[in-house]
Amino acid sequence: MSTKDQINNIVIVGGGSAGWMTAAMLSKQLESNINITLVESDNIGTVGVGEATIPPIKTFNRLLGIDENDFLKHCNGSIKLGISFENWPEKNHQYFHPFGRFAVDFDYIPFSYFWNKHRAAGDQKPLQEYASAWHLAKNNKFSLPSNDKKSLFSGFDYAYHFDAGLYANYLRRYSEKLGVKRQEGKITQVNTHAKNGFISSVTLANGKNVTGDFFIDCSGGSALLLGKTLGVKFIDWSNNLLCNRAIAVQTSHVKPISPYTRSIANTSGWQWRIPLQTRMGNGSVHSSEFIDEQTAMDDLISAIDGEVLSEPRVINFNVGRREKFWHKNCVAIGLSAGFLEPLESTSLHLIQRAIMRLISHFPNKHCDEINAKQFNNLTTVEYEHIRDFIILHYKATQRDDSEFWRYCQHMAIPDSLQHQIELFSSHGHLNVDSSDLFKQDNWLAVLTGQNIFPESVAPIMAYKQKINLPKTMDSFHYVMTETVKKLPSHDEYLKQHCLFQ
Repeated sequence: MSTKDQINNIVIVGGGSAGWMTAAMLSKQLESNINITLVESDNIGTVGVGEATIPPIKTFNRLLGIDENDFLKHCNGSIKLGISFENWPEKNHQYFHPFGRFAVDFDYIPFSYFWNKHRAAGDQKPLQEYASAWHLAKNNKFSLPSNDKKSLFSGFDYAYHFDAGLYANYLRRYSEKLGVKRQEGKITQVNTHAKNGFISSVTLANGKNVTGDFFIDCSGGSALLLGKTLGVKFIDWSNNLLCNRAIAVQTSHVKPISPYTRSIANTSGWQWRIPLQTRMGNGSVHSSEFIDEQTAMDDLISAIDGEVLSEPRVINFNVGRREKFWHKNCVAIGLSAGFLEPLESTSLHLIQRAIMRLISHFPNKHCDEINAKQFNNLTTVEYEHIRDFIILHYKATQRDDSEFWRYCQHMAIPDSLQHQIELFSSHGHLNVDSSDLFKQDNWLAVLTGQNIFPESVAPIMAYKQKINLPKTMDSFHYVMTETVKKLPSHDEYLKQHCLFQ
């Protein structure tokens, strides 16, 4: 590639988690051989709802060379072993979506097939009882996964709860050390080339022009570059994902810091509880078609524990994605690309994956369409995969106590999700691709948690007679139960390794 075709100047429009995660990883991977300018205004707030993450965030931080304990110290971080779902398939019901695997697999056949056979024979234990992450979570314990691959505590995984604003500031300091320039200012105009429609520059309120070869739209739901300027349409998914409002409020802790997120379903959506070291993040996600804002606010405030530390903040959102994520010389990352409600804590993950995909498909100044098309295809598949997984929580319910849940129970769903449910319901099989975010154990946790079980045992299991299944399953459960008693509490772990500074 000729040096004159190389991209020399990148402009990131918008800060927050999306902007500064992008700036940090690009400056790291491009090794300071490029000029990166991030334009943001102190007068424009960020959404910052997402304080809960999923395990791949550890890989992102590790690629940046960030020390885990240093990050947790500076971002008010705690450990997350999974999500407790309460009142979802029915009232007074609880299940846990743990990170990592269930028990261990037997040769090439996943553990779930043996568990289903054991269940069919009369075992009453929920699947989560065979997950070491669940045993840690319900006892408020945490220790790093064992390095002994034979240990049942080697296969669990974990992520974090943290303050998204502190994380953005942490990455800003990181990025600026690598040469990223921050430009304060509100954008009043986006300028395009007359010949090819590429973005050439953005004009700030003070009249300054910021020029670039390539632009990254991290402007949030407004999608200033990709949507408003380049005209890429938004595809609405609200027919399956009804919630379009969130209310966020912070409270003090009244209990030990639990190493998991709580998702508590109510009559018109759900509420979250996310424990950081010094406070509890609370919020509700609901549909404005089924509940008015004041009632939703009252329901949230009446349900939270502890002293209220902040004014409740209402956030409006549209669920769906852009028709394209990369168009001409612009890529949208974060809310400008699309939004899927934070039920499975995927917001920061979608940012992370878009950044790494952009690096893999990094263009020259011509921004070849075939390259952009591949980026768009991969991202579309990813969004639709996560969409299906979230819809499952709403569709697989027996709740009929409100108009909201009755709609969810009877709504038409994507064919891809319908196939997954039918496939699992027959013999316990699942359609999972190696590139999918949610793997076999993730689908198992939610399907069985939402009371969807295989109607019969997979035929192959009739030939698997060598394993004493009752003895083996009892052994798994006993080892997990006894091992967790010896491990430190989550509070002790945080105090010893990463106390918030």
